[in-house]
Amino acid sequence: MPFLVLLPPSEGKAEAPDSAPLALSSLSLPALTEARTRVLDALVELCTGDQETAAEVLGLSKGLRGEIARNATLRTAGTLPAGELYTGVLYDALGLGKLDAAAYARAERSLLVFSGLWGAVRIGDRIPAYRCSGGVKLPPLGALGAYWRREMAQVLPGEADRLVLDLRSSAYAASWKPAGEVVARTATVRVLQEKDGKRTVVSHFNKATKGRLVRDLLNSGAEPGTPGELLDALRGLGYQVEVAAQGTARKPWQLDVVVTEIH
Repeated sequence: MPFLVLLPPSEGKAEAPDSAPLALSSLSLPALTEARTRVLDALVELCTGDQETAAEVLGLSKGLRGEIARNATLRTAGTLPAGELYTGVLYDALGLGKLDAAAYARAERSLLVFSGLWGAVRIGDRIPAYRCSGGVKLPPLGALGAYWRREMAQVLPGEADRLVLDLRSSAYAASWKPAGEVVARTATVRVLQEKDGKRTVVSHFNKATKGRLVRDLLNSGAEPGTPGELLDALRGLGYQVEVAAQGTARKPWQLDVVVTEIH
């Protein structure tokens, strides 16, 4: 069975064409439909009201005020598959559009993109461009991380019945935390740069490395079932990977990917 990869979304999004509007009932993880409806309603209501309030809640600078108007039309706006909609460093490095048919099919089964608005979607789910990060406190629902954590607790364990490679940023990691037997088959990845014998955590290029890592796994056809098998698969693909912390009953495995060049 293909492993499960948890990804963050991207603040950058492609312009959706004049196409069919959102159909919430068509999205993956249909058990989240009611929860998604509540967030969508709250976001649209916020963005059709006072713009200053909306900008403050969403953390938007003056240059991004146009995102408020876009959010106000989410129910009628054109849509794109999530794998095409999300842009940015990680998704550029992942290069979904350049995968062959077999690798793309694995991506459709393996990748789950977390979102402040949708909870989580698969790359084939058609959604409109939006602005609502996972760290937002959205009236009247409150902090979206806590909101989705309650909802995901009922849905994600059924999806996480295999190896889980958790590449989410902290804002989205708050939306679901592996528990119980899932923890033992979950691995997180930290990217370190080694230079002159010293190692430092990289930030911006952390995303690019993670995107390439997932792309290489998908292209290879590897289907690791445990963190140990994942470690072997990545090393076989040429990555320098070390075990920073073995998993316990409460904490996932932490793997360090060490790079000497950042690109």
